[in-house]
Amino acid sequence: MEKIERILNIFLRGLRGEKLTAAKLANDFGVSVKSVARDINEIRAFLDDDRELSGHAELVYSRSEKCYTLRVDDFLRDSELLALTKILIGSRALSKQELLTIIGKLKRFTSANDRQLLESLISKEKYHYCEVKCDCESVIERLWTLACDIRLRTEISIDYLKMSRERVTHRLRPVSVMFSEYYFYLIAFRADDENFKPIYFRVDRILGLTEHRAHFNIPRKFDFDEGALRKKIQFMYPGKCRKIRFEFCGPSLQAVLDRLPTAVVLDIKRGDLTENSEDIRTKSLRNYHPNKQIALIEAEVYGTGILTYLLSLGSWVRVISPEDFVEEFKAELEKTLNLYL
Repeated sequence: MEKIERILNIFLRGLRGEKLTAAKLANDFGVSVKSVARDINEIRAFLDDDRELSGHAELVYSRSEKCYTLRVDDFLRDSELLALTKILIGSRALSKQELLTIIGKLKRFTSANDRQLLESLISKEKYHYCEVKCDCESVIERLWTLACDIRLRTEISIDYLKMSRERVTHRLRPVSVMFSEYYFYLIAFRADDENFKPIYFRVDRILGLTEHRAHFNIPRKFDFDEGALRKKIQFMYPGKCRKIRFEFCGPSLQAVLDRLPTAVVLDIKRGDLTENSEDIRTKSLRNYHPNKQIALIEAEVYGTGILTYLLSLGSWVRVISPEDFVEEFKAELEKTLNLYL
């Protein structure tokens, strides 16, 4: 029993991410280094014989550090935990208490030393963490309730706080939840709308939720594809789907392409071309940004959020088509300019 307990203890230490050295383990258990070496070999043999059961775990020896570490395909690595923690903090979508609770649970997957390193890397961000304002009691709990309603196709009614702070009630057929720019969103169809036009609600503004006994089915042609929507929408602003073209001469073309997954670069020219070779569409932009690369970009987008995004790029952007989008863009620029006249 003593040997079995020792083997289990070594294995559990490995699960916690500790670096296992025979000398330290021998000192901790009061046995010889050879006894610990045999224990480690038995663990390695077990893991080799039952790879699928153990999640392809293995004890790997590092010659440089002279220790064993347990690697499990299905477990999070310290680098992955750090990335997830940084994403959670940067999202600002959770209350501070919810954030600290989740980070505390994630840190249990690390060793004592790595836990200290992780804490040192995030301590200041945790201290200064500023959550977005929330009108419901718990976004996390609300999300789970909505996820269950989506899976069971349950009709719901929500007591909702609009942007104007007016309280309204909607009866809905929920189809998806998404995250974008600090907020979680519920995407749903109205219960009485057979046209199946999706509408969006911020989850943090859902003050109350009632689940009805009625269930619903969505015709296949109206199946909601959140993956396709995410590629085309900006800031979760609804609207029509259209293909736009614009020119960009800012310092990071890649940032624009990352922001617009459907974007394609059709052409790249420089702003120092001769007058005769200039395209009339790019002449104005080149005059403002001589000697810079000007990329012609085409993207399929959905909703009005694209207007907000391109306006944020200032003089780096010149919208080309379609014509109605050009006019919208010019109108917004004129409204802004009029504020300073």
